[in-house]
Amino acid sequence: MKRTTLSLIAVATTLAAVTGIAALTAPDGVTTHTLEARAPLPVERTSLLCPAPSSSEVAETTYTSYTPAAKGATGERSRSEAAQSAKAELKPAPEAPIPGDTPPKKGREPKAPATVTKPGAPVGAEANGADAPALTGSANGTLAPGWTVQQTTVVPAGGARGLLGVTCTAPDTDFWFPAASTAKQRQDYVHLTNPDDRNATADIELYGPDGALKLQDTKGIEVPGRSTVRVLLSPLTTDPAQQDLTVHVSTRGGRVGAVVGAADDTAGSDWLPAAADPAGTAVLPGIPADATSVRLVAYAPGDDDADLKVQLVTPTGTIVPASASSLHVKSGMTAAVDLPDLTRGEPGSLLLTPSDPKKATPVVAALRVVRGKGDKQEVAFIPAAAAIEGRATVADNRAKGSTLALTAPGATAQVRITASAGTQGGTPVTKTVTVKAGTTTSLAAPVPDGLKGSYALTVEHLSGGPVHASRTLELPEGGIPMFTVQTLTDDRSTVEVPKAKQDLTVLGD
Repeated sequence: MKRTTLSLIAVATTLAAVTGIAALTAPDGVTTHTLEARAPLPVERTSLLCPAPSSSEVAETTYTSYTPAAKGATGERSRSEAAQSAKAELKPAPEAPIPGDTPPKKGREPKAPATVTKPGAPVGAEANGADAPALTGSANGTLAPGWTVQQTTVVPAGGARGLLGVTCTAPDTDFWFPAASTAKQRQDYVHLTNPDDRNATADIELYGPDGALKLQDTKGIEVPGRSTVRVLLSPLTTDPAQQDLTVHVSTRGGRVGAVVGAADDTAGSDWLPAAADPAGTAVLPGIPADATSVRLVAYAPGDDDADLKVQLVTPTGTIVPASASSLHVKSGMTAAVDLPDLTRGEPGSLLLTPSDPKKATPVVAALRVVRGKGDKQEVAFIPAAAAIEGRATVADNRAKGSTLALTAPGATAQVRITASAGTQGGTPVTKTVTVKAGTTTSLAAPVPDGLKGSYALTVEHLSGGPVHASRTLELPEGGIPMFTVQTLTDDRSTVEVPKAKQDLTVLGD
């Protein structure tokens, strides 16, 4: 008689992608065993992409790189082994022109910013002028779970004047950008960055109030490996200028990071990040209390029209704004509506739900928000944000001017907020916050004790209903209320891998 042991490693790995508990069916005469889910393990690699900050010679850019402090074991290897092999770095991605475009100017050789060296300790760096490049980077080992990089740029003067903030994004194959524009006063560029060695091919589609716009070229845009491409929207189409557009970026080969840089001649500039995936309900968190203009832009990518109920989630409850109680979005078309006097001096978040709960048509949505008046205006964008399922982090917070907005559109929820140490010193602090059902809690971000430099904020969902969040950073300049809003995205820092209750043994002759 011989005894043969069958390995479960490959089977377990495959089944983990399907279910946390799986049954194995063995040949006749062999006992059936089960795989049961175990506690989630930290991811081992995270990739991020940052767009080129600005084309202005007076731009001042700050990078903050951060990984939250680790919890629990790191898997098969010990924590010390994992820490020794951990690495997180960002590398310049040179700009590649698209056919017919003006080649980028060659300046001094750009350098990548300093990167995080250990969990729980943010690292800051600066890059000034127009030579700061797009960046590609990755983190592994103990630095991978929740790795976050914030890029913040101040342009004090010129056509790109403003405070531009963006959380560097993970590569993907599909992105939606409501609230883009080809209007005369707007210059909107799609920034495409390829993190891989092989070329990627990206398609850009534009949708206005009457549907898809006619494009000059439909062949797709080649993005060389480890490089970035900037695409100005207005020359892409022969149609008249459009105030409100939805941009769809998809790849037919490879993957990219994508974000839209929007500059308005009258209201400054900022980044427009991708909205949450199409869904029947959308939450757009963190409208400032002193917003002087709020414009909602939505798009229905499916075959059905969407009839949406528009509500404002305030600190005291959910109300229907007087300026617009509903929005009809035709299939394949972009709809927009101004929401004057929306906040009435109170911060809030916009909630879009199906007018008929039985007909939840998926939509994507974003807000164009303006603070200030006349020649002292400043613009920012708030895309629809998915709920924080586990944990999310936003970096580059300052001692003053950082505000968190936490929205619980359904049931009451509880979150834990951790303010990290500063880039130059300080002691972390933690605060637990309860967000009542149907309300938005807006609070000054907690500040580390003895803070020196900038710091990171991590929000953990502890209990209750879904929570959507954003961070507003204010850096007033020359009487202009410069600000930028970053929605918090779940960092997906863990993965579940099933394990067998016992070895699978085959008995034979």
